[in-house]
Amino acid sequence: MSIRIGILGYGNLGRGVECAVKQNEDMELAAVFTRRDPETVQILTEGVPVCRIADAADWKDKIDVMILCGGSATDLPVQTPEFAKMFNVIDSFDTHARIPEHFANVDAAAKEGGKVGIISVGWDPGMFSLNRLYANAILPDGKDYTFWGKGVSQGHSDAIRRVEGVKDAKQYTIPVESALEAVRNGENPDLTTREKHTRECFVVLEEGADAAKVEEEIKTMPNYFSDYDTTVHFISEEELKRDHSGIPHGGFVLRSGKTGWNGENSHLIEYSLKLDSNPEFTSCVLAAYARAAYRLSQEGASGCRTVFDIAPAYLSAKSGEELRKTML
Repeated sequence: MSIRIGILGYGNLGRGVECAVKQNEDMELAAVFTRRDPETVQILTEGVPVCRIADAADWKDKIDVMILCGGSATDLPVQTPEFAKMFNVIDSFDTHARIPEHFANVDAAAKEGGKVGIISVGWDPGMFSLNRLYANAILPDGKDYTFWGKGVSQGHSDAIRRVEGVKDAKQYTIPVESALEAVRNGENPDLTTREKHTRECFVVLEEGADAAKVEEEIKTMPNYFSDYDTTVHFISEEELKRDHSGIPHGGFVLRSGKTGWNGENSHLIEYSLKLDSNPEFTSCVLAAYARAAYRLSQEGASGCRTVFDIAPAYLSAKSGEELRKTML
């Protein structure tokens, strides 16, 4: 039997999840839910209904895992606890500072509904988080470094678009090259948030919007821009479509550490990603963790989990025997 997947929200991430479901033979798309008029939403999968979010409760027994594809700024803090009462859910909540609070809210809701929720799934938080944990466990005497970009941050771009007066926007996260090289050279620098990355924003204003006010609101936004050197460029809608239509991203997780009785040997662990499409890669991670949520639910589990709590074998469509034979 295929795992029946629901998609809540059909933007870049939702479309990516639809493609990911197509690539996983043990999954099928059951329905897409949208805030828009369903008649105006054209999906790629033939024969699958597009429904209003308000009608999602009618699908409680027809969907095994609901993948939530809203933004972290305002959508997921509300939607994930709400839907975790009715469905096994996966989200990509990426406001790092608020993950403990979000976990607690989803955990309470999922336990109330007897469902499984897996939050903050993607590449950071997500795959990068796992690599930080592995590296810390292996090299306890060491330092962690994470660099993002250069690439488009969906969450930060979404946060800019929520600012009053903004019609559309893209935000690029850019590593400071000198800082990255210092880490790779084994210098173990102490780096502030501001010394590791810069942020560059390309913003289309609504007609009559106050550019100075919009720029100030962006640059002082907590959890997103206030701790970084941020540049805001105001451009036309045509320029944004022409020069910034793609959604690439990537980054690096590094840990430098010492081993030996007196720390005489140095080691560097580096994990990197180079992504043509940030949302499509994130969607593939979400799909893998949807499989894990389904399996945990079948075992009678409930409550919230993060990527730290999921055994790797739960992500794979292969059996334990196949994994031991082909990958171990």
